[in-house]
Amino acid sequence: MKKTTTLTLACSTAFLAQIGISSYLPAVPAIARDLPAAEDHVALALAIYLAGMALPMLLWGSLSEHFGRKPVLLAALALYALASAAVPSAIDAGSFLSLRLIQGLGAGGISVMARVLVRDSFSGALLAKGLSWLGMTFVIALGIGQFMGSLLQAAFGWEAIFYGLAMGAILLMVVLKRVDFPLQLTADSSVCAWRTYTKIFRHTPFLHAALAGGLGYGVIIAFNTCAPLILQGHFKWSATQYGWIGWPISAAYLAGALIVNRFVTRTGRLAMLSWGVTLILVGTSMMLLGSVFATGLAVLLWLPYCLAVIGQSMSYPISLSLANDESPVNGSYAMALSGFIHQLMAALIGGVASLLVSQQAWPLGVLSLTLAGGACVCVARCRAHQNALRKISSI
Repeated sequence: MKKTTTLTLACSTAFLAQIGISSYLPAVPAIARDLPAAEDHVALALAIYLAGMALPMLLWGSLSEHFGRKPVLLAALALYALASAAVPSAIDAGSFLSLRLIQGLGAGGISVMARVLVRDSFSGALLAKGLSWLGMTFVIALGIGQFMGSLLQAAFGWEAIFYGLAMGAILLMVVLKRVDFPLQLTADSSVCAWRTYTKIFRHTPFLHAALAGGLGYGVIIAFNTCAPLILQGHFKWSATQYGWIGWPISAAYLAGALIVNRFVTRTGRLAMLSWGVTLILVGTSMMLLGSVFATGLAVLLWLPYCLAVIGQSMSYPISLSLANDESPVNGSYAMALSGFIHQLMAALIGGVASLLVSQQAWPLGVLSLTLAGGACVCVARCRAHQNALRKISSI
């Protein structure tokens, strides 16, 4: 299969998994009214979805090594489609959250396989470029998905959002049936997959690179968890108005992804990773200051967030490629494990953020700045490791 075809399919599947995060956000108040349920319970659906994505990622990666990429991706798409179609039938908050968990299980397989497909086709700086295309897909899912979700809700009700996700998964299954994949079966049946994952996890250069991307990703999850209530509550925005800010957020993520795609091979991955986390730190600092000293200005919350998004879109694909290169084991295991770490972190951060949900923005600012500081520490550890390797090689 040609690399361009692989990349296109990977981006399409990644879009479907990520749009499950953003498309329903403008409808959170409406879902809470219809179930009925407290808004903070419905807001918890984001953390539940992310937990669902994280839980089976290691299993999806292991299965892809034993049975091939195509069967595993088809199975993940089928699970996602069934759960998405069932979400509108939820009768209370418990059933809604349960179905979101199952939807997340399918999304986890979709997300991991998208990264594995890119990893199969590229390596090194080119892998970072390939993953930056996935980042651009994430842009569309964040922005256009959020905007289209608000339009679907306004026109047909929030149920249409989930029916649309199911239809997208079915369409991708039809396309996938017509595409031939190389088998890519590399697993040794005598080797325990869990021992392989443990070996990779204990390798600190891999772990530092993976954590750097996961902490930056957590800033986006925290904002998506808290922002609907802050902007539609404290600032009295409508669902459509909230949907509109998806456009500047998309533009910000696209800018960062294009920077990586254009300059990473000449600038170097570590330098660009450092720039990315610095932008996240600056953006989240401005968010906190704006939320404390200018509580009546929504622009001082979402505009600095866009700066942080630029930084995250720069750092995330690079952290994934560095983690893959630092892995002591070949195959899809490193991509599956880094995806598991990122989604588990996102679920935990989303859970913490849901506990902080209020109409005040400063708790979001504090959490985001803390995550950005942690990402900076991890990048410093990555740089120290690379410097140590250069010293050893120069002796």
